[in-house]
Amino acid sequence: MERILPFTPEHEMLRRAFSDFLDNEVVPYYNEWEEKGIVPREVYKKMGDYGFLCPWVDEKYGGAGADFLASVVINEEIGSKGVISFFSFLHSDIVAPYIASYGTEDQKARWLPKCVSGDIILAIAMTEPGAGSDLAAMRTRAVKDGDHYILNGSKTFISNGILADLVVVAAKTDPAAGAKGVSLFLVERDTPGFIRSRQIPKIGLHAQDTAELFFEDCRVPASNLLGKEGNGFIYLMQKLQQERLLAAIVNVTLAERCLKLTLDYVKQRHLFGKPLSSFQNTQFVLAEIATEIQLARGFVDTLVLHHMAGKDVVQEVSMAKYWVCEMSHRVANRCVQLFGGYGYCTEYEISRLWADTRVQSIYAGTSEVMKLIIARGLGL
Repeated sequence: MERILPFTPEHEMLRRAFSDFLDNEVVPYYNEWEEKGIVPREVYKKMGDYGFLCPWVDEKYGGAGADFLASVVINEEIGSKGVISFFSFLHSDIVAPYIASYGTEDQKARWLPKCVSGDIILAIAMTEPGAGSDLAAMRTRAVKDGDHYILNGSKTFISNGILADLVVVAAKTDPAAGAKGVSLFLVERDTPGFIRSRQIPKIGLHAQDTAELFFEDCRVPASNLLGKEGNGFIYLMQKLQQERLLAAIVNVTLAERCLKLTLDYVKQRHLFGKPLSSFQNTQFVLAEIATEIQLARGFVDTLVLHHMAGKDVVQEVSMAKYWVCEMSHRVANRCVQLFGGYGYCTEYEISRLWADTRVQSIYAGTSEVMKLIIARGLGL
């Protein structure tokens, strides 16, 4: 079915170029990165050299000034290749927009060119050991001390936590003000008092470095305050729409990848003397999967158009984040079943996708939190 997104010949050129980049620079080494538990920093630099990082950044800061569809193309290719542990989208389309939207001119001039070039890698630190989706309950504190803020606290499950050179950190500057007391800070790698844990072991996304971050009397220059003091929660809420839409975009392509792998497998796998694809159960399962993916694709593409038009679609994006991410793991699970015992072997990509899709309904807002947002939108 023809897609409704207005991709131009330039977008399709970008798709082909980035697909080739993944085939040459990522896919051949991906299993090695999974074993080592981290993506080499050099890959981000290579992406920057080719112009694949933060393509939307204004030309004055070294970007291409591209529209959101360029980011859609790049993230779809990452999902379609099944290399989802490569979290360049976190750097490009989730964290960098905070700097572009809320940073001072000095902050943007200082850091955005390096975000585009890949000379620095970004992360965002919201989640805490005792405060997951409840951001208002965070305990990390930032106390003004002259021309610095002193940060104390910890963050956990931070993606790019090991690689990151610059981290957007949410902290309470006014603990008595609840959500209105949250502020955002740009914390650089070598800031005294900024400590990282070892890599957190996970059941999936092995090449994606995840860490716990600690701040012990961490002195951050007041000039590294991002936006206005006390507006941090508002900024986070404003950017979560795009973050969750990106999750839905990637998960549609992950489901498509699972379907493609399974279609290829059932056609060549024989059971009782005939191809597995000839059994009605196989055909019905794959027909159901293909239908779910097509429905997801149509809904997500519509949301992309609304998002690009600047519309508030938090309610609908929450629906997409919840349903599409649940769908992608459901698809992976059903595909593993069709692979039989081979689907449980790590040498088969489907097993990795099954593990990688499990977390999709957890990060960037759990399915349960998405349902709460949807329910509130219904007036409940």
